[in-house]
Amino acid sequence: MNGLSLRGMKLRALGLIACTAFFTSALRAQQSAVFQIEFTNLQLVPSHWTLKLSPDGSGQFDAEGGQPTQEEAKTILAGDVHRPVQLSPAFTEQVFSTARTRRWFAFPCESHMKVAFQGTKRLSYSGPEGSGACEYNYSKDKQIEELGNSLMAVEFTILSGARMEKLLQHDRLGLDEELDNLVTALHEGSAAEVGTIRETLTRIASDEEVMDRVRRKARQLLTQIR
Repeated sequence: MNGLSLRGMKLRALGLIACTAFFTSALRAQQSAVFQIEFTNLQLVPSHWTLKLSPDGSGQFDAEGGQPTQEEAKTILAGDVHRPVQLSPAFTEQVFSTARTRRWFAFPCESHMKVAFQGTKRLSYSGPEGSGACEYNYSKDKQIEELGNSLMAVEFTILSGARMEKLLQHDRLGLDEELDNLVTALHEGSAAEVGTIRETLTRIASDEEVMDRVRRKARQLLTQIR
């Protein structure tokens, strides 16, 4: 083997090592990035919830607290919810893309406008590129306001799934109305990411003790998961 061949092999080996190091570094950076939303409104049930999200769409949802009204106390509520979640690639990319374009939320994002109190939303990001957090009730920043609304739509879906699980145990007839409410919310945009309750919908769709029309609704929702 001549000197030129040896030199070419060495250059290719060095190139491979460099590429491997680059992609490994990029993967570690992605894995260490964390987005979180924290929501608080003492007038609601639950009154406090958080959603932590990684760039691969995996996350953790925790909700608790709140004092039900007399009317709410007569219904089956989700209660405290603590569970892992998996969001779709498209939704996850939108979350982290907004974090990048809005400078990791490292600036004041509250509008201070006289609008009705909807709940305090705290957006935060931590990663190798930077970190930051901002808190608001209503933001004039369109991207931040839309991000907060989309995440509240995810919370709606997760809590709906939690109620369905309780209804499966205690009131199967109540599933009909709960599924109708979720379908309506999805059409109106106040619910999103139905894939977060895939397992619950699958259980309903396969439960022969549940009404046929309820099972059909669950199967229809399952076809919408991307």
